[in-house]
Amino acid sequence: MSRAGGALDRRFMAQAIALGEAARGTTAPNPNVGCLIVAPDGAVVGRGATASGGRPHAEAVALQQAGELATGATVYVTLEPCAHVSERGPACADLLAAAKPARVVVALKDPDPRTSGKGIKRLRDSGVEVKVGTGRAAAAQSIAGYLTRMKLGRPRITLKLALSIDGKIALPSGESKWITAEDARASVHLERARSDMILVGRGTYLADQPRLDVRLPGLEERSPRRALLTRGETVDGWEILRSPEDVHRLHDVNDLLVEGGSATATAFLTADLVDRILIYRAPIIVGEGKSSFGYVGLDAIADAHGRWRIADERRLGPDRLEVYERVREG
Repeated sequence: MSRAGGALDRRFMAQAIALGEAARGTTAPNPNVGCLIVAPDGAVVGRGATASGGRPHAEAVALQQAGELATGATVYVTLEPCAHVSERGPACADLLAAAKPARVVVALKDPDPRTSGKGIKRLRDSGVEVKVGTGRAAAAQSIAGYLTRMKLGRPRITLKLALSIDGKIALPSGESKWITAEDARASVHLERARSDMILVGRGTYLADQPRLDVRLPGLEERSPRRALLTRGETVDGWEILRSPEDVHRLHDVNDLLVEGGSATATAFLTADLVDRILIYRAPIIVGEGKSSFGYVGLDAIADAHGRWRIADERRLGPDRLEVYERVREG
């Protein structure tokens, strides 16, 4: 393919990734896939994202929109079309093969053993040209929760903290409203909308009685499930985890957001279960107060290096967001 053709593939795949990203937090346990169908003249004739609850899949949505215009078109999809038939719908590889597009451009192979490689092979066997790898990194970032669950058997876990310059999360009294300003709080609510579940510890629950909902206009219905890390009694409306290791039981959660206090953050870090840290840092100094973390199992500074990399940083009004990702082998 020409250089111009490659640029077009990247541009259209970016649009497919944006479609899938808009569905993040609503599709678990299925991945939040995006699909774009482009006619030979460059017109977009079908758009789709995995529907709420995981069905229909993005390809089915886009194909229904495109109708007969899918024949001879190019299909851009962020994850390999599924190859297994389920009670909830047909295999997307079969739907695409029947629609007879000229090409299917796939960002990522599906690690699910029911599909891995089989969807691509089925398309090629039906005479469809398949290109794999366009937009791979961006697609992997968008569906990182699903990929983490497939690889590690648990959700991708994001730890969120609001800190002062000197690393405090609250005054000695426990008061912490509000360390950060409005823009940072809006960012947190968007992160909630992109998560399947939010977790806090019992101390935070008792002290703050948090709602943990999404309070952004138009996204109020995206409030995720609530979970409580506690060895105590159950609480109506909350799912209970007795220890951080219980995240391995969350087979229907792709993205878990941990918003608990110091004890909860420390427990997850000590268990090495945190994949991503969001630090919202406010330009204030608290002095004596509650620290962000306790002992996390490190006895030498040398052991702390190389475990985290900074993935992003940006200004949010007067505050600053720092995004860190855990460095793991493989």
